[in-house]
Amino acid sequence: MNLRLKELRSERGMTQEQAGKIIFVNQSMYSRYENGQLNLPLEAAVKFAEFYGTSVDYIAGLTDIPEAYAKSSRK
Repeated sequence: MNLRLKELRSERGMTQEQAGKIIFVNQSMYSRYENGQLNLPLEAAVKFAEFYGTSVDYIAGLTDIPEAYAKSSRK
């Protein structure tokens, strides 16, 4: 997961501080997620997936397909 976070952030030319603001954490905490020292909470993974236009599965390394899933219209 940490490699994907760094890859997605770097592709957009963002700093760790800028990426951390997406999930409301400071640069130090974000760095710990990106370096694998802490597990990224599911809520944060969802926010990143939405921001980066990808899936949580891609961020978690469960797939190599970066495209986001289509939203379902469940009622």
